[in-house]
Amino acid sequence: MSKDAKNVPALRFKGYSDAWEKRKLGELAEFINGRAYKQDELLASGKYPVLRVGNFYTNDKWYYSNLELPEKYYAEEGDLLYTWSATFGPHIWIGPKVIYHYHIWKVALKNIFEKDFALQFFEADRVRLLNSTNGSTMIHVTKKDMESKGILLPDVYEQRTIGDLLKRVDHLIAATQDKLSFLKKMKMFFLQQIFPTKDHDVPQIRFDGFTDAWSHYKLGSLMRIDKEQEVKKELLTDIQKGFYVLAMRTFSMDGYIDHSKPYWLNHLDNVSDDKFLLPREFAILDADMDANLPKIGRVLLNASSEKYLLAAHVRKIQVKSGNDPIFIYALMRGNSVHERLKLEANGSISKRLLDKNVYKQSILVPNRSEQSKIGRLFFLLETTITLHQQKIQMLKQVKKSCLQNLFI
Repeated sequence: MSKDAKNVPALRFKGYSDAWEKRKLGELAEFINGRAYKQDELLASGKYPVLRVGNFYTNDKWYYSNLELPEKYYAEEGDLLYTWSATFGPHIWIGPKVIYHYHIWKVALKNIFEKDFALQFFEADRVRLLNSTNGSTMIHVTKKDMESKGILLPDVYEQRTIGDLLKRVDHLIAATQDKLSFLKKMKMFFLQQIFPTKDHDVPQIRFDGFTDAWSHYKLGSLMRIDKEQEVKKELLTDIQKGFYVLAMRTFSMDGYIDHSKPYWLNHLDNVSDDKFLLPREFAILDADMDANLPKIGRVLLNASSEKYLLAAHVRKIQVKSGNDPIFIYALMRGNSVHERLKLEANGSISKRLLDKNVYKQSILVPNRSEQSKIGRLFFLLETTITLHQQKIQMLKQVKKSCLQNLFI
């Protein structure tokens, strides 16, 4: 007999054995629509912030309202909200008192529906709905559909146990994300302070014992860019199997691996290390489809113990003897070099960066000993950042497995 036939989930905590009870969501919660606004009712400043869908997911501009409305249109800290249009899903509101917009429901739960469990149920339901849409992101859920949705519900004690576990996982993900954000800010601080600024031949901060001026070099005298690797697009897949591929879409805006858009290659003939980005090696992206060129000229360091297959436009950099590779990576990671390389890009639809335009860039370099000190600092930062990124990915996989197996 299947788990669904028995009305129990695949995974349970000890002490719980009763079948889950069939209910309708409309019996367990009220979905209260927010208020629709005319454009002239949304103000640049005012008494109440107006919470819109975009404020959950992006840095959308906040609007305000001075309207005094019935209490049902306000959301306060701790309220369970649900965005039901476009990018949709549940949220616990943690901000100040706001007026929530029409495309958001406030979910008023009955006593038999625990908030932490309800939040995770809605998240599991969101994942199931997304997986059934074949990649579409413009999804709309009607109030009638939500209220008529049949669910299986355990008693409140099992709800609390499940909700508490998943809340702890969420908090751990959030805490690790905060640490990751701090590490990235620290890295940006050092990138700005540990390399000389315009019209200076020494940086603002230095390790003890170093006082000599830095010397001018062309990038081409310090490194070379390997030839482009060809991976046939039709062989790439989203299914996790084989070799992880570093391609244009997996190269993030800020020069890290974007694990939210994975590419995999199941099989590769004549495997050799020159086709891969090995640990402690770094690569440059020489093309970009975005008109603002946020990625072109960005470099990415492999600070993990894995190796990644290189696809078109992601090209390995070989640092010449006598220079520290991680220092050269950090030097090229700085915004001043990236901004100069953006100006060198040419092409109409897909912008391309030619090797000669990289090689001709003039930069300031210290002696090998100071390079090594700086390189060790940035390698420590990069490995710590990578470990936190991997921890977040692992925790998200744990959360995904729980949502699949703790709910029916």
